[in-house]
Order: sequence, then structure tokens, then C-alpha cells
Amino acid sequence: MGTFKIGYRTLKTAVGTALAIFTAQLLQLDFYVSAGIITILCITVTRKDSLRASVERVIASLIGLAIAGLLFEIIGYHPITLVILFLLFIPTAVAAGVKRGVVTSAVIMLHLYTLENVSFDILLNETGLVIIGTGVALLMNAYMPDAEKKLIWYQVKLEDCFRKIWQEYAAYLREGDVLWDGKEISEVSAIIEEGKGEALKNIENHFLRNDDYFYHYFKMREKQFAVLERILPFISSLDRSVIQGRKMAEFMEELSEAVSPGNTAGYFLMSLEELRREIKEMDLPVTREEFEVRSSLFYILHELEEYLLIKKMFKPDPKRTHTVSGKRLNRDRGNSDTN
Repeated sequence: MGTFKIGYRTLKTAVGTALAIFTAQLLQLDFYVSAGIITILCITVTRKDSLRASVERVIASLIGLAIAGLLFEIIGYHPITLVILFLLFIPTAVAAGVKRGVVTSAVIMLHLYTLENVSFDILLNETGLVIIGTGVALLMNAYMPDAEKKLIWYQVKLEDCFRKIWQEYAAYLREGDVLWDGKEISEVSAIIEEGKGEALKNIENHFLRNDDYFYHYFKMREKQFAVLERILPFISSLDRSVIQGRKMAEFMEELSEAVSPGNTAGYFLMSLEELRREIKEMDLPVTREEFEVRSSLFYILHELEEYLLIKKMFKPDPKRTHTVSGKRLNRDRGNSDTN
């Protein structure tokens, strides 16, 4: 059995519906309950979507009133008129890009059918219902909970997982088989998807600014995570007898300590180049096994470079800094940069 919960959207819908009906009733509009129905339809998950839904319903209602008024006056108030009305109206609404307003318009048009009359006062009444319903919905949707804290929580959790993955990779290269269940791999996928979804909602809730920092952040981590997944089988093919593998473990350990929202990875790219140079200076492989190990090392180096370049292209927001485990995420590393 699900948990009984009243969320902010449910609360806004309840209050908005009552307010719309009360306002329409106060203005002595006929069919005043319809104003509440329109409010329910227009309250959505984001401000921008609510505005789009409201505009679509207003336009669709005006189109519907025009077509209905014309048909009812010409053909009369008969069931066959309703068939013709909806055959004409629905394709028109879809073509006009206001298909979400079909249901609202249907209610408004059927009011004319019920009254069996089309007059200026009736059209004014129906227009008033639409304006009150959509207006109250926009008023209710003016409040949206701040998503930044939730997005930062996703960011912190994601970076903790990245640290753990790098630490486990390093431990395997240093010690061989380790007891790691790999749960962080599946957690990262879930966090990235949830974070991107929440970030898109955050973008849709701002009219005057395009706050897409978090969306680009999670997309960047998604690309880096693909690198982490690709190198896993190659890391597992190495053993602790490989000297360069142990040096690579040290590199990954340092990499894990520097995971943050901070900017470029210049410091680590320089360290990586030194590691690549050391491997190139090794004696040429003699056996098939040595050749495979060398190939794996170079492939891991290539993917590590890709991981760092992805971060280097990301533009962080200097205003957004937060603390994880008592440390500043945007900490300075002297001349070095974070990854």
C-alpha cells in the first residue's frame, strides 16, 4: 500500500481549484465550476509548461467558441452539429499547435449547446471562465520549490561514487583481487538520470535566465562515467606485478581525491603525459602476454586522457561551491586543477 502524502503540487491544485471557483462564483458567472476544472488542467510541474498549457487552452477555447458559435447558429443545436463541430475543431486545434486545449474547449463549447444560445454575454461568460481558470493556475505555479539543494545533493552523491570507483580501481591495480560489490556503478547511472531530470525541471522553472549549469554538469559526468565503464575490463586484465600498473594506481588514487565540480584537469593531464612517457621508455614486449599488458596500459591511458578532456571542456559556475566531508569542493591545488 502506498504512503499517503500531500505534496506541494497537490496543495496548489486544491487551493487553486477552490480559488478559481470562488472567483467565478463571486463574479456571478454561469458554470462557475468549470473555472476550477481549467485550473486543475493548467497546473503542471514547471512554470514554463504551465504558461504554455494556459496559452494553449486560451487560444483553443477562442477557436472553439468561434467554430461552435458559427455552427450552432447555422445548423442548430442538434447532436449532428456536435459531430461536425468536433470533426472540424480537433484537427484545427492540432494544426494550430494547441491540442492540449481540446478538453477545456470541449467543456466551453458544450456550455453553448446546453444553453442553446450564442450571445455576447454568453461568450463573455465563457471567456471569463477560461481567463480565471488559467490565471489562477499561473498564480499557483508562481511558487516552485527551490531545486538547487536537491541538485547539489545529487552532485555530492555522484562525486562520492566517482571517488569510490577510482579508489577501487586503484586498489585492484595495487593489490589484485579486492572485495568490491560494484554497487557504485549502478548508483551512478541512477543518480545521473535523476539529476538530469531534476535539472531540466529547474531550467523550465526560470523565465528570465537559462539556468542550465546542472544539466550540463550531469551530462559531463555521464560522458566520464562511460569512460569508467570502458576501462573496467582492461584494469581487471592487469595484475599487481606490472610496475606501471602500480604507478597508474597512484595516479587514480590522486584522481579520486580531486573529484569536484571545479574546472580544468591541466595538472592531471601533465601527470598523465609523464606516465605515458615512462611506459614508452619500457623495453619492448617479448611475449604475447607482455604485449597484451602493454596494449591494455596504453588503452587505459587513452581513456584517462579522454576522461580529463571531457572535464576540461566543462565550464563550472564559480558561484556554486559546496562542502563535502568538511572540504571545499572548489579547492585550489596550487598550480594544479581539479577533475
